[in-house]
Amino acid sequence: MGAAEPWNLAVALLAAGAVVVLAALATRATRRGPIPLALLFLLIGVLAGSEGVGGVYFDDHVLAYRIGTIALVLILFDGGISTRFDRVRAHLRPAIVLATFGVFFTAVILGGVGRLLGLSWTEALLFAAVVSSTDAAAVFSVLRGSGLNLQQRVSATIEMESGLNDPMAVILTVAMAELALTGSLSFASLAWQVPVQLAIGTAVGLGVGIGCRHALLRLPPAAAGLLPVVTAASAAISYGAATIGWGSGFLAVYVCGLVLGNRPLPDRNGLRRVHDFLAWSSQVALFLTLGLLVFPSQLLDVAPVALALTAVLVFAARPIAVALCLVPFRYPRREIAYVGWVGLRGAVPIVLATYPMLIGVPEADRLFNIVFFVVVVNIALQASTVRLATRLVGLEQPAPPPPEASLEITSMANLDARVACYHVDPRAAVAGASLAEIPFPDDAAVMMVVRGTHLLPARGNLRFEPGDHAYVFCRPEDEAAIGLWFGQRIDD
Repeated sequence: MGAAEPWNLAVALLAAGAVVVLAALATRATRRGPIPLALLFLLIGVLAGSEGVGGVYFDDHVLAYRIGTIALVLILFDGGISTRFDRVRAHLRPAIVLATFGVFFTAVILGGVGRLLGLSWTEALLFAAVVSSTDAAAVFSVLRGSGLNLQQRVSATIEMESGLNDPMAVILTVAMAELALTGSLSFASLAWQVPVQLAIGTAVGLGVGIGCRHALLRLPPAAAGLLPVVTAASAAISYGAATIGWGSGFLAVYVCGLVLGNRPLPDRNGLRRVHDFLAWSSQVALFLTLGLLVFPSQLLDVAPVALALTAVLVFAARPIAVALCLVPFRYPRREIAYVGWVGLRGAVPIVLATYPMLIGVPEADRLFNIVFFVVVVNIALQASTVRLATRLVGLEQPAPPPPEASLEITSMANLDARVACYHVDPRAAVAGASLAEIPFPDDAAVMMVVRGTHLLPARGNLRFEPGDHAYVFCRPEDEAAIGLWFGQRIDD
């Protein structure tokens, strides 16, 4: 080890820590501002690169692909574990159609237009395959991180599509890369690969999710710190087992997260916080790495064709594909238009664009630059206008504000009761009533009331005011009766 090595490591850690802290602080500004967080991380990576102020030279596409894959696994797992399946189940079919046929239709339209713009057939089809799917990291970050409360059918469709459509894009990308290398492609093979990989990925995700839950329930209380270790390992096992078994690893990870997130788990809220942390960390690492990978001077050469392709993707290919998929499900026009607009691209296309470079596809570096340019413009244009688009089409619905303080029960075992938080709406039956006047079920009680920044003890003379948050201890069978008094429950 050279004498300068500890110094260089210290400088690198200092710089990396400062960037992460500044980016984290920027989330407050980007939450309602015009700059999406994903774009901010990408730009920081570009500025830190060899042609930026940081001067860090990085062109290791193999490492970038590995970092991207691991990060996407953790992001997709967090997306699955934080999705309430009872809310999205009714909208699963349109999401599946979008995630398969929608991706295919988008790729066909983009491939044809790319050929008209001067790309070769193989280059046009490969580009179309790479950018054909929406990005879970971008969608979850924008929709959940912006504080929007979308109409349930629309939000469920968009989020489920982003979590399910990566396998189709991966299959198409591998197939088009094979076509670019060998000049031939078996369409019969491609036709059976899609359903087989999706079926295997789903089966593996279900199996690993169920097995992981049984393992969690058998851990002793003293081993509570191992809970997130086991769940993170289940994400890795899902991806590895499905991929080795010729299935979709990304789909397996998402399904595994869905299984775990929708069943009773030990320290469920704590697990969600850990995986939220892992997902945010993965987004930071992923977008910074991809930003380092690009050379801005090379983007100028592809700017004209990339801008044209972005316009086609945003204003034609995506909206047409969405309309073809959602019209049979009788979605209203404004919802179809909104889903078509919120077709956010992000890390997934850039990671997929490194694959042709890894296997030696000719002109793969040019393709990577086109994809990067398209993604940056897409994020800047669409992600920054999501809030405006939501208001224009009237799809935002009111939601109760979160409480300033939270109360929860942490247990390594499945309990037969829970602590639920209720927001006291002015129209709620308890508004203006005292605690002593409310006929609670025998096994239910108010534990605490949060009024602004004040914590109030649950005494009989306490009078509920609109805007209060009440924490109620109750059994599952009593929640319906309590909801009649308190109204809307704040979900976990």
